[in-house]
Amino acid sequence: MTDTTAKLLLIDDDTELSGMLSAFLELQGFTVSTAASGEDGVARIPVLQPDLIILDVMLPGINGFDVLKSLRETGDTPVIMLTARGDEPDRIHGLKEGADDYLSKPFSPLELAIRIKGILKRAGRNAEPITTDLGLGPLNLSVARCELTVNNAIVSLTAAEMHVLEHLLRHPDEVLSRARLTELALNRPIEAYDRSIDTLVSKLRKKLAAAGIEKECIRSLRGHGYVLDSETLAGEH
Repeated sequence: MTDTTAKLLLIDDDTELSGMLSAFLELQGFTVSTAASGEDGVARIPVLQPDLIILDVMLPGINGFDVLKSLRETGDTPVIMLTARGDEPDRIHGLKEGADDYLSKPFSPLELAIRIKGILKRAGRNAEPITTDLGLGPLNLSVARCELTVNNAIVSLTAAEMHVLEHLLRHPDEVLSRARLTELALNRPIEAYDRSIDTLVSKLRKKLAAAGIEKECIRSLRGHGYVLDSETLAGEH
């Protein structure tokens, strides 16, 4: 059992699955609340203030993507999406909207628990606080505060985006393969046809460009991975 007391909100209209997952996750030491619809979930989020949300895509009324979009307009609570379809477009869409991870049904409750613990650990729960700021050129990433500034202006990142950038900053000018970045930043092995890292890097590039980084500082090397170019960043002001 984990020593965490993290609060989880499970939003899924499958009451049988919700009951089974709630019982399992509570045995793992979590506090679990449930909602059977998108509307109920949206209403409960500000009241419960969960540490992490497990969100089904196929919900009656407001679907999971709409719930995620609403959530990202007001906060950055980590979200794991659940999808019965397992289609790549659904996964990519969820990541683009700000999901931190996803699981395709059916899945192992133990795998879900492991992914939850990994995300919470990277978010600073049950881990020694990291106080070191990671800086390169105009970029400064405070891991402890989960805050990125570019030329002293705050840039909003999701938890998944932040962890990708964190590891690129920890290894400047080093090519990190998609598989290694997936393990480092998402705390899981890469899956077949998994484009999660590509989507997150694309979003990071757009946010850095919008913040005034004129040249593309995260370069892709086809067949190898991604590298953060310190020389390019050093030339940015």
